[in-house]
Amino acid sequence: MSILRMIVIAVGYVAAFAAAFSAAFSANAQYPDKPIRLIVPQAAGSNTDIVARALAVELVPQIGAQLVIDNRPGAGLIIGLEITARSAPDGYTLCMSPIGALVISPHMFAKLPYDIERDFQPVVQLTNNPLMLAVSTSLPVNSARDIIDYAKQNPGKLSFASSTAGSPGHLAGELLKQLTGGQVEHIPYKGGAQAIADLIAGRVQIMFEGMNSMAPHVKGGKLRGIAVTSLKRVGAFPDIPTMAESGVPGFDISAWQGMVAPAGLPRPLLDRINAAVNRAIAMPNFKTRMVELGSESSGGTPEEFTALIRRDSARWGEVIRKAGIKAD
Repeated sequence: MSILRMIVIAVGYVAAFAAAFSAAFSANAQYPDKPIRLIVPQAAGSNTDIVARALAVELVPQIGAQLVIDNRPGAGLIIGLEITARSAPDGYTLCMSPIGALVISPHMFAKLPYDIERDFQPVVQLTNNPLMLAVSTSLPVNSARDIIDYAKQNPGKLSFASSTAGSPGHLAGELLKQLTGGQVEHIPYKGGAQAIADLIAGRVQIMFEGMNSMAPHVKGGKLRGIAVTSLKRVGAFPDIPTMAESGVPGFDISAWQGMVAPAGLPRPLLDRINAAVNRAIAMPNFKTRMVELGSESSGGTPEEFTALIRRDSARWGEVIRKAGIKAD
């Protein structure tokens, strides 16, 4: 190849790079100049929807554009995620993404219309939501270790409820079940309300569920709070120990919420959105609202959220495989 030809090719590469950089810079400088769609893959009134609407209040002044909440429930969170994956990576489509969408569903469904790592750009972790382990007041146990010992001494006599098959509470129960040598039966429900009602009545004995769902019943004495699944105690229940303190080390579970965008989002836009969201979730009103929901605001970089998704996917994928859990 002649020297002249090599120079022409090099100049072409430089020009292409400069054009791409210029386009990205221009897009970042103008962004946003129209409303941003925030897809929620669950129904209005769900926990994910409540977090999304609380976020929108704080994010609008931080990002400088109106946010339009677009609820797209159904198919185990798949519908909303598929719409996001097929949207343009221009910063005008963002998606609320709970742990079930990014970590659990890929291991439960034989085929999905998208690939988590290929088709999405993680933006930021929004919240950290530890679960509470609660038991029927008729069960003679006072710690998670007591439950394991009781199950082994009374095989077949304990059952744990979940709000739905494949929920974080279900997987937490399966992990506990594996620690008991399989001596606890899973009873899936179609919603948390009926599951908790049966737990109170003693028809099931154990349940892992979100703090906001368990709190009124524990405070009212209808259930006994045994442990929380976070690494540190929860401010609303300072007397309830962590699973590690309760005799089960390494039991760190969070039903977190996050935000993703379509893959290919230019880095300048990603950084701008990430910074705006981090400022929004640090606002006192948002943090207070999350405490009311039994969670806490999180934050961080796209890389940190990506690492969390990969870590939890590997962890819960193994639990799902061992338990043989499949989507209905």
